[in-house]
Amino acid sequence: MKYQVTINNKTYEVEVERGEANLLATYEAVAPVAPVAAAAPALAAPVPAAPHVQAVAGEALTAPMPGTIISVLKKVGDKVAEGEVVCILEAMKMENEVVAAIAGTVGQVLVAKGSVVKTGDPLVMIH
Repeated sequence: MKYQVTINNKTYEVEVERGEANLLATYEAVAPVAPVAAAAPALAAPVPAAPHVQAVAGEALTAPMPGTIISVLKKVGDKVAEGEVVCILEAMKMENEVVAAIAGTVGQVLVAKGSVVKTGDPLVMIH
């Protein structure tokens, strides 16, 4: 069977052959939990969302998937080479290196450690 899969705004055609499947894990349905009558006190500060700031001119390095920024390795004025790691994004309990698509200078950093981002959100502007 053929499927079209889109990853990072690129569409791929995938062909899957019919055959036996290997079951890697099973998940049982969990019964819904009744709501709590009184609100419990917050145990930790809420996770900050990505700031909504106007981006400067240049090319935006965007989030390849939703997740949380756990490290920003570059600051404004730093030189970056194409393929160099600019920040680290945690998604599905995995650390993903986000690399520069072009060489240049960091013009603006739009996220900070702990920022929650969606796919396509700008992280860093490079010019």
